[in-house]
Amino acid sequence: MASQTAIPCLFMRGGTSKGPFFNQADLPADIPTRDKVLLAAMGSPDKRQIDGLGGAHPLTSKVGIVRKSATPGVDIDFLFAQLQPDKDTVDTSPNCGNMLAAVVPFALETGMVQPQGTGPDGSSTYRVLTLNTDMQCDVTVLTPGGEVQYEGSARIDGAPGTSAPITINFLDTAGSVCAGLLPTGQVLDRVSVDGEGFEPFEIDVTCIDNGMPLVLMRASDLGRTGYETAAELNADTDLKIRLEALRLKTGQLMGLGDVAKKTYPKMTLIAPPRDGGSLTTRSFIPHVCHDAIGVLAAVTVGTACVLDGSVTQGIAVMPPGNLKTVSVEHPTGEFSVELGLDPANPQNVTRAALLRTARLLMRGEVMVPRSTWVPAGAVRADKPSSLSQ
Repeated sequence: MASQTAIPCLFMRGGTSKGPFFNQADLPADIPTRDKVLLAAMGSPDKRQIDGLGGAHPLTSKVGIVRKSATPGVDIDFLFAQLQPDKDTVDTSPNCGNMLAAVVPFALETGMVQPQGTGPDGSSTYRVLTLNTDMQCDVTVLTPGGEVQYEGSARIDGAPGTSAPITINFLDTAGSVCAGLLPTGQVLDRVSVDGEGFEPFEIDVTCIDNGMPLVLMRASDLGRTGYETAAELNADTDLKIRLEALRLKTGQLMGLGDVAKKTYPKMTLIAPPRDGGSLTTRSFIPHVCHDAIGVLAAVTVGTACVLDGSVTQGIAVMPPGNLKTVSVEHPTGEFSVELGLDPANPQNVTRAALLRTARLLMRGEVMVPRSTWVPAGAVRADKPSSLSQ
C-alpha cells in the first residue's frame, strides 16, 4: 500500500500570486482534515516550506478550491485559502482577487465548465461566487478554438512578461468581510495607540472594506516617505511593531474582533504619486510588505480615493467624471482599477473592473502523508490523475 495520498491538482499563477488549485470533491469534506491536508501540501509551518509546494512567501502560500455552483445564476464557486509559510493557519475568511483570475481557467482545464466562444476571437464569461465573502463577479477569458489562451500582450506589474487578458467585473464588493463599506461608521478616524516597545501615538486612518478590509494611513504620519522598497519596510522593526499595534486596535473598531491570528485588515501606507499614477501605496499582508498590491486591496484603495474626507484627500490625484481609472502605484509598478460612480451620488461606487492574467504552470498530483488523510477508497499513489485530459 502506498505510503502517501495522491490528490489531483493544477498548479497555477493567478495575477501576482500562485498556488495549487483543487476540485473540492478531491479534498476531505470535514474542514479540520482539509486544513491538515492543505498544510501538508504546502509544507507549512516552515519558513522555507521545503517539504511542500509553498514558495516561502505569503503570495506563494495560497490555495484555490473550486466546484461547480448550485447557486442560481452562478457558474462556479471559489473558496480561497491563505496559508503562511511559518504558521499552521488556513485562513478562508478574506478574498484574493489575484488567485480569482485563475479560477475560470482551472474550471475550463478540468472540464468543470465548457467554453462558450470558440472562434478565432472567442471568449467565455462565467459568473463566479467567492464563498469566502459571498461576493460575485463576472470573469472573461479568451477561448479561441475552445481552449484557454494564456499567451497574449496584456501586462500586469508584478508578473514577468505578457499574457492573455482576463477581465474581472466585480458586482458587489462593499462590506466583503466587515459590516459595510465604512465599518467604523466614519470616513476618517483618529486612533490612539499604545503598547510595549514604542511611544504612544495618534494617527488619522480610513478603515474601509470594498472587497478587502484595509486601514489606510499617510506614510508621513509614521515618519516614512511611502517610497521605501518592500525589503526596507520588511526590515523596519519599529514600523512593523507600531503597525501591528494599530492593526489590533483598528480590528476591534472595524467589528472584526481580535485579529491577532487573522490576515486582515491589511495595513496600507499612502503617499502622493510620483510615477504618474493616482497615489503611492505600501501594503502589508498583514506583517510582510507586499511586493505589489492585492487586487481587492487596489479596489478598496481606489474607492477610498473617491470618498470626501478620507485620509487620501490632498494626496490622491484623481481624474474627473463618473468613470474613473485609478492608478495605484506600488513597489514594483502600478495597478489600474476602473471605478464607476453613481451620477446621483458620486460617493457611491457602483462598479469595479480590472485586468489580470493567469497561467497553468503544472498539472498532476500533490502527495501528502497517509497519516494526514486516508480518503475513502484509499487513492493509490500510482492512480492516474482525475485532471488528466
